[in-house]
Amino acid sequence: MTKVTFRKNCLKALRSAAPQSQILRQHKLNQHLLRHPKLKEARSVLAFWPLGMEPDIRAAIHTLRRQKRVYLPFMEDDSFKMVPFRLPLEAKKFGLYEPGNSNRKIKTIDIAIVPAVGVDGEGRRIGFGKGMYDRFFARLRKKPYVIFVQNQTCKTTQYICDDYDVKADQLITPHECYAVKGTTHDKRDHLRRRYCRT
Repeated sequence: MTKVTFRKNCLKALRSAAPQSQILRQHKLNQHLLRHPKLKEARSVLAFWPLGMEPDIRAAIHTLRRQKRVYLPFMEDDSFKMVPFRLPLEAKKFGLYEPGNSNRKIKTIDIAIVPAVGVDGEGRRIGFGKGMYDRFFARLRKKPYVIFVQNQTCKTTQYICDDYDVKADQLITPHECYAVKGTTHDKRDHLRRRYCRT
């Protein structure tokens, strides 16, 4: 299997998900995020405003912004920069919503919450194929703790991503949590299921 075919399979599964269960799935996902011990400890968080089939984490964002510094992506050239989350958000092309621009140079964050279309066996992200997150993380001074979120689990045990693809520390879906753990036999990482409190 290739990254391209796996992305197509994941997108197909997302499109065919029953809409009536969407509200419950989003509620569970937001609860899992807010209970995450690393997120509770963090002082600064990069989140995202959902677009299309991305997980709706807006409830978590509104809760987090009362306790922490929350940033959202602001598109620039082939990637994005972080800007403080503040309302109102402005509608941009492709239906994307962003906060107003900022001259602040934010180079470090404690946690990054990232939407993922799919995840490979090493915990690396398959996104929509634009590479914006890959380029963004490559430019950070220090790697934050990275949480991938999905509306439903779409992962493979195969190693199909490239070394430059963003790697998660944790994958959270409405019903499952996975941590990236190192292996001893081949020095590679892989996803292991962890219990999510419901």
